[in-house]
Amino acid sequence: MRHRKSHRPLGRNRSHRRALLRNLVTSLVLHERIETTEAKGKELRALSDQMISLGIQGDLAARRTAAAFLLDPKAVSHLFGNLAPLFKAPATSTPAGGGYTRLIKTRIRYGDAAPMVIVEFTKRSVAAEEAAAPKKKA
Repeated sequence: MRHRKSHRPLGRNRSHRRALLRNLVTSLVLHERIETTEAKGKELRALSDQMISLGIQGDLAARRTAAAFLLDPKAVSHLFGNLAPLFKAPATSTPAGGGYTRLIKTRIRYGDAAPMVIVEFTKRSVAAEEAAAPKKKA
């Protein structure tokens, strides 16, 4: 029975799963949009929302917690400098408490028929939108 199990094992042991999810969160923070399997995306969503919540807090303890989890110092600076200001709520409203990422189902992978999703932030920075936009020829 699977009662009170809070995570998907993803066919890995604990340390391998943690390393995988740290890599995925770091890539998501840097690129703001990645493609992965549906099961990994659902696990990734919770951790990336936690990272955005740390970015919204913005204090030194939150920065150190994010730096201990993310694998790249550029990801930490991108999280606190570019992503967190996008999600900060106005002072009059209550904090959202999550929901910063979305999953978009895309295709079935040819090799093993795994359902694939695009994981992206609901709001994207200007640099990421410019990089994703198709370039027009003059």
